[in-house]
Amino acid sequence: MDIFRFRKLVVYQHARDYVKTIYSILDSFPQKENFALSAQIRRAAVSVPSNIAEASGRYSQKEQIHFIEFAYGSLMETICQMELAQDLGYIKEEMSEVEEKATDISKMLSGWRRTLLINLNNK
Repeated sequence: MDIFRFRKLVVYQHARDYVKTIYSILDSFPQKENFALSAQIRRAAVSVPSNIAEASGRYSQKEQIHFIEFAYGSLMETICQMELAQDLGYIKEEMSEVEEKATDISKMLSGWRRTLLINLNNK
């Protein structure tokens, strides 16, 4: 039995890939941002798969929903912060890859949350 069930979740796998994409972009940020915006973006990005893993480890569907919502919030936070970085000129390329990945993850999180809510309401 695999106690780390979250590893099998497609949304978790996509969230890990999202973190790698974000980190790759952050490598080009100026050093002065290492402990400022860059660090905040890293924390928010890492929070997405972390909260997905935590949700999968909860037995209560209400708690699962709670952590799914945290993951979603962190996902939105990274998009906001990446846009700010783009406004500041730290990101030169298009953000389409980041936005595409975030959209996919967002849809998966919303679907997971919706399924749990339906299950809760049918009890």
